[in-house]
Amino acid sequence: MLDQSTICAIATAPGMGAIATLRLSGEKAIEIADVVFKSKKSGKKLSDQSANSVHFGEIVDGDEIIDEVLISLFKAPHSFTGEYIVEIGCHGATFIQQRILEVLMKNGARMAKPGEFTQRAFLNGKMDLSQAEAVADLIASNTASAHKMALNQMRGGFSREISNLRGQLLHFIAMIELELDFSEEDVEFADRGQLVKLTNEIEELIGKLANSFQLGNALKNGVPVAIVGETNVGKSTLLNALLNEEKAIVSEIHGTTRDVIEDVINIDGTAFRFFDTAGIRETTDKIETIGIERTYSKLEQASIVLLVLDLTNPVSLMTQRLEKIRERISSQKLIIVGNKADAGGREKINELLGDIQLADNEDIAFISAKLGQNIESLIDLLKEDAGVGTLENDDVIVSNLRHYEALKHAHEAVLRVIDGLKTNISGDFLAQDIRECLHYLGEITGEISSDEILGHIFKNFCIGK
Repeated sequence: MLDQSTICAIATAPGMGAIATLRLSGEKAIEIADVVFKSKKSGKKLSDQSANSVHFGEIVDGDEIIDEVLISLFKAPHSFTGEYIVEIGCHGATFIQQRILEVLMKNGARMAKPGEFTQRAFLNGKMDLSQAEAVADLIASNTASAHKMALNQMRGGFSREISNLRGQLLHFIAMIELELDFSEEDVEFADRGQLVKLTNEIEELIGKLANSFQLGNALKNGVPVAIVGETNVGKSTLLNALLNEEKAIVSEIHGTTRDVIEDVINIDGTAFRFFDTAGIRETTDKIETIGIERTYSKLEQASIVLLVLDLTNPVSLMTQRLEKIRERISSQKLIIVGNKADAGGREKINELLGDIQLADNEDIAFISAKLGQNIESLIDLLKEDAGVGTLENDDVIVSNLRHYEALKHAHEAVLRVIDGLKTNISGDFLAQDIRECLHYLGEITGEISSDEILGHIFKNFCIGK
């Protein structure tokens, strides 16, 4: 599966900058670099230099000097890819970067494919597949929480959990298959009591990992928050207050917002994706009706729902709207936002609090979006409901859809093992279900993989990584 050719690519972001880095990896990396690099200090060839060293000199094409550079030298197997690697730090002019690439390819290297350096690291056993995928997530992370999650996975936190599960299952399947070899003698090598205990523990852990996907996906792509409510209750004003800019049009005319307005804000290292939706009301306007349908669609997609109520309205009207929204949501967090608190009065707030009973997944806040009053308290509730504050550095959170799907299948297989142990089914059926669980866990780390899966994963990487 591993192409033995020597590959090269620009590893830094495209365009012009102060400096740029080019990578060369493969069996002939140092040999090719020796042809194009002339040391200005020692005069020695790179092949005579020690590993993990830096050298100053010039990149040349025959008699032409292309640039003064710093060369970093890494020797197999102690490198990112497990191969010989040469990294060239040059000046960041686009022309210089392209000329160095040309001279490297002229002397035997070829252009790297997207993600090929990381793919070689995986194929050479420098990291497993889940760690390789975390490299891409780390590069793409733009918030502190996404960075922390990707870094933990890249350092092997998730892999250790999966490897531990597989190791325990492998021991028992070996014992069960040994029993099958001696089936005529009615010998039991695998302690069924221990297997029951183990499978229950594994089921709980796999279920916990799979259930963490909703949070992990939200932290990776931004926590989706839908702002809903009737027309003219202050939804757009609230969005503007949260974003601290005039993103949405604010008007006293009912039905101003007819489509979903989306924007992202970074709150203390976590991205929140806010959707300002069309006001919910009875209407014959076809365009507004489409907007209201999209409002209900965003309710299903959201992790957190902000139901904005107008405190100048009768309490009975507000509670009716609350009940209708409660019917539309299931596992989402709901924050009831009493807006226009400056005009609603304390008595109206007390009356509303007396008429509603908050469920476990519900909170309430009273604000004035127009005056910016109590917005910080609302933001605190958002952070709390997102679950970010409870994350520790070593928490294992699943954020990859491929991992989630594999965990779901593994969970189904281990549930069949548990049922089989309860009904005392034969060892060959138990072994089959354990093998299936092992298969899906192995898919996550790459112990079981295919060219199609690898191609799909690494094609999404940037060239040079």
